[in-house]
Amino acid sequence: MTGARIPVSPSWLALREPADARARSRELVDHLLAASPRTGRWVIHDLACGTGSMGRWLAPLLPGAQRWVLHDRDEDLLQRAAADRPPASRDAAAVTVQARRSDVTRLTSADLADASLITASALLDLMTQPELESLVAVCAAARCPVLFTISVTGRVTLDPLDQLDAAFGEAFNAHQRRGTQAGRLLGPDAVAAAVERFSRGAVDMLVRPSPWRLAAGQRELMGAWLEGWVSAACEQDAGLRERAPAYRSRRIAQAAAGELHATVDHADLLVMPR
Repeated sequence: MTGARIPVSPSWLALREPADARARSRELVDHLLAASPRTGRWVIHDLACGTGSMGRWLAPLLPGAQRWVLHDRDEDLLQRAAADRPPASRDAAAVTVQARRSDVTRLTSADLADASLITASALLDLMTQPELESLVAVCAAARCPVLFTISVTGRVTLDPLDQLDAAFGEAFNAHQRRGTQAGRLLGPDAVAAAVERFSRGAVDMLVRPSPWRLAAGQRELMGAWLEGWVSAACEQDAGLRERAPAYRSRRIAQAAAGELHATVDHADLLVMPR
């Protein structure tokens, strides 16, 4: 994770994993296949891997043998990721896993020297500008494709509308950009910042939308997301705290009844060295 040491619960990661899998851009995987390693064997470094959802999604989409090197500084999450390893590759080749406890903000080029692909999910928006600068430099030195998925963009659409949606959305986005001990987080500005930094090198880049589309079939995730969205907004803007209970209750009730739809926009970024 980041220097801000933002805690992530395994239960939240499990709850969001199906939504992340549906949202990630398959188009970017198609472009990635054009850069399959000549040896036919992938060495994939997954940064801030959490419980390993990226591997479980991507491994079956790539052909050939794969060795996943999972990076996280949370030992509990690493153990879960190693235990719930990715399935076989698209052509049934073997997939192996190596867990490596590490702080992704302190990686060096030597740590990723053998990579044929670098991945991360829901990471960039939790980083500060200096952390991003360091990570991009290390990734660029590896001279391999980089796939960063599920970065927030700051756009949330709720249907039906509520007159308080905009206020909570603005406060949440400010919370995403809040200052921490490590510095100010990039939040919704992360993908643009990564594109700007990667563009200094000889690379091609593709950015594609990867929105969560939450409806009646994702009521549990909808409820958990709403709770976190409202709580973060209130933490950022104390003026919303008086109105939050009624707003939260109204929205949670709509979600429980299957009447609320939410689109939470994210973006995926693929970087391909020339």
